Amino acid sequence: MLAKRRFIRYPTGLMKPGNSYDRSQQPRPISGVVGKVIRSLGLSRDYHGWIVVSRWPEIVGPAIAEQARARRYADGVLVVSVPDDSWRQEVAMKTEAILHKIQALPFGRSVKKIRLERG
Repeated sequence: MLAKRRFIRYPTGLMKPGNSYDRSQQPRPISGVVGKVIRSLGLSRDYHGWIVVSRWPEIVGPAIAEQARARRYADGVLVVSVPDDSWRQEVAMKTEAILHKIQALPFGRSVKKIRLERG
């Protein structure tokens, strides 16, 4: 059985499957579009906070990131879980320096506070 041929309407008009589209329209990178959509939806603060969560190991280094893990971000607060009280004290002593390092990043200005929790 032969399959039905379908015609698809493209911006350049009616084309048959397999025909090329108008090559004068070059693809554009979506990086700028994604940023505009995030800002238009009012999500840029949360988006930037979640970038900090995802890049936590790069920010604090592997030794700290192995024990202290950034878990979530909400309303300017980065929540970091630590395994025990000794690591809580270790990270608490470095919180000010870590916060300055985060805020120096282009996407880190949304983080205002670091909260440590046992987990």
